[in-house]
Amino acid sequence: MSMAGAFSHLEAALIDAALAAGVAILDIYEQEIDVRHKGDDSPVTAADEAAEAIILQKLSQSAPEIAVVAEEQVAAGNIPEIGDCFFLVDPLDGTREFIARNGEFTVNIALIKDGVPVMGVIYTPAKGWLFFGEVGVGAYRAEVMDPRVSCEVCNRQDMQVYQTFTGLVLVGSRSHKSESDAAFVRPYQIENRVAIGSSLKFCLLAAGEADLYPRFGRTMEWDIAAGDAILTAAGGQIVDLDGNRFRYGKVVNDDAPFANGYFIAGAGVDLQPGLDALKG
Repeated sequence: MSMAGAFSHLEAALIDAALAAGVAILDIYEQEIDVRHKGDDSPVTAADEAAEAIILQKLSQSAPEIAVVAEEQVAAGNIPEIGDCFFLVDPLDGTREFIARNGEFTVNIALIKDGVPVMGVIYTPAKGWLFFGEVGVGAYRAEVMDPRVSCEVCNRQDMQVYQTFTGLVLVGSRSHKSESDAAFVRPYQIENRVAIGSSLKFCLLAAGEADLYPRFGRTMEWDIAAGDAILTAAGGQIVDLDGNRFRYGKVVNDDAPFANGYFIAGAGVDLQPGLDALKG
């Protein structure tokens, strides 16, 4: 079987796991939020833990043969043996957004094959947005009513990036900016800058609502893998600072297990001028 469609039987399973996690997140979102901090000083809540437990259970039922690398499990020192195929799970990406109650937090689930994401789902429980992509098949966005009432996915719209030359939209975080950002964008004509939390940056690129997302700050693989799959399925790309396809499964590196280096994500934009500007 070719890569295109090779994992399509898992689409429903990933969406089901994301929506079920969203139910637990919304229940806690409506209560007083108790915030704790992990060893790296990043925040964690009961919603992170409840959502991850649900996703782990769902994935073990639908694909027991595939290892799952999940954020809170790794934080607790539970790192599974991974082969050429495994899941990456961020049960609540944008915990700070969750605590701030701005709605910009997501559930991220990605399937990795031979070091690259081939399928991913991103679900925004507070806003009812669902994004899905399978590389070689395509990407789409949809809406979900309150999953506690109905898990019906409606208003599905296919996503495809298009080539852009001028008037670009740059997307990034509210709190992560550096001199490298300014150097990278210098060759481009930036018309607008959009700040948005969590993996929704990739969704804006895939939907044709943004063009560039440079990241010169620390991220983990589960933060970006689902977004990578969706963006790639829509025709975009994500590369390292040498212009190579971004890779996953970095169990051992100089930072921490599954920590990322810097990257550039683009939708229909030639990334080489910006990469050259970083070196010049």
